Amino acid sequence: MPPGKYRYIAIDGPIGAGKTSLARKLAERLDGEPFLERPGENPFLPGFYEDMPRHALPTQLFFLFQRVGQLRELAQLRLFSGVTVADFLLEKDQVFAQLTLSGDELSLYRQIYAALKPQAPAPDLVIYLHAELETLYERMRKRAVDYEATLDREYLAALADAYARFFHHYAGAPLLVVNSERLNFVDKPADLELLVERIASMRAAREYFNVGG
Repeated sequence: MPPGKYRYIAIDGPIGAGKTSLARKLAERLDGEPFLERPGENPFLPGFYEDMPRHALPTQLFFLFQRVGQLRELAQLRLFSGVTVADFLLEKDQVFAQLTLSGDELSLYRQIYAALKPQAPAPDLVIYLHAELETLYERMRKRAVDYEATLDREYLAALADAYARFFHHYAGAPLLVVNSERLNFVDKPADLELLVERIASMRAAREYFNVGG
């Protein structure tokens, strides 16, 4: 990939899409640094999966402040010449908020989000990982995160649909939509190389990468 073409790449997608694994592998491949979410630091997250209506607002606000804080760190890192690959996009915070909040809570969240968002740098490239519901569900079950054990297909389906609608309208940065259904970026170096080649060849503001079976 041409040096300096993309210095800040953000990868996103629903639970089970493989964004964190890809962020690590792509950062390594590009001699860059992964910049990862830290969901384990959110004290409200286990309670959220047990009782979403009760814990949705504090869970969402904690993530919002955490992600904005991380992106402030990223603004300092970008003073240097390396590539940074993040496993989250700040705007995706709204996807979860609109799915789990309503009424006054959603209004409060939106006010806080609007006040904080201008402080976040925009990525040079966004990669949206898409996969079918059953694939997402199986990947989530295999990674066996304790607090995700109670997550059902209905919520995951709603989340995947919300992501699809969000990225259908997304225009905040160049976007590569990747169908990860038949791609294994962790165990198959050839798949990662195909993705790197596809990224390097991007010319339009929105492009697609799909490997047929």
